[in-house]
Amino acid sequence: MKEKFIMAGSTPLHISDSGRGDKCVVLLHGYLESMYVWDDFVPLLTPKVRVITVDIPGHGISVVQGEVHTMEYIADVLCDMLDVLSISKVTMVGHSMGGYVALAFCAKYAERLDGLVLLSSSPFPDTELKRENRQREIALVKSGKKDVLARVAPEAGFAEQNRKRLKDYIADLVECVHVTEDEGIVALLGGMMQRVDQNEMLRSCGVNQLFILGKHDGYIPVEAAQEFITLNPQAKVVWLENSGHMGFIEEPEACATALLEFVEM
Repeated sequence: MKEKFIMAGSTPLHISDSGRGDKCVVLLHGYLESMYVWDDFVPLLTPKVRVITVDIPGHGISVVQGEVHTMEYIADVLCDMLDVLSISKVTMVGHSMGGYVALAFCAKYAERLDGLVLLSSSPFPDTELKRENRQREIALVKSGKKDVLARVAPEAGFAEQNRKRLKDYIADLVECVHVTEDEGIVALLGGMMQRVDQNEMLRSCGVNQLFILGKHDGYIPVEAAQEFITLNPQAKVVWLENSGHMGFIEEPEACATALLEFVEM
């Protein structure tokens, strides 16, 4: 896995580039994560495809560029990244917040996509309640209480039955929250709050789509997932039977198999 910094337009970007093959997959991490969250998952893919991981601006060690990072801004950065790497088309896989970025990318640059994968993510915008919760998180971070997020968010991503088995991953994610810049957390929370409904875009874009969802996801319960599955009959759907929100860690082989089958369609 080769890590490097590149300039994607005017944004310095921390990425890794590994594997080889005719097909390329870009993995986009979620909120309060970094590209390192994929470290154990990438080797399941690289025998067959090239894999790019990236620290989304505001997280990891990619820079913060302003008070709000909209999903569209990050999509533009990713398009510049592909140009720098001379990659014409990719399958973009977005986990949670990364899925919101992938949706924004699809809305602007559908011609650059072989496929779009929402991994424990949703095409719906924030509800009013969700926006209120994000405002509370912004207030916590601005008042120096980021440790509250670290105590709650990482563990909540895993199905209850998997938490003891995967306690080392949870500990790593707790540490990731602590080292993420406060300004980056605030910028991305602000960007997520501005998201629009992407269901109609998905139905009309003509890009192959896959939804990978966990049966025990506390953030996207089965009933909520069924709502957008029904709205998007064009998308292939794979359920991970024993996963919460972190299926690529909780059931990595099943998740990788579903992804590779989709990429090789």
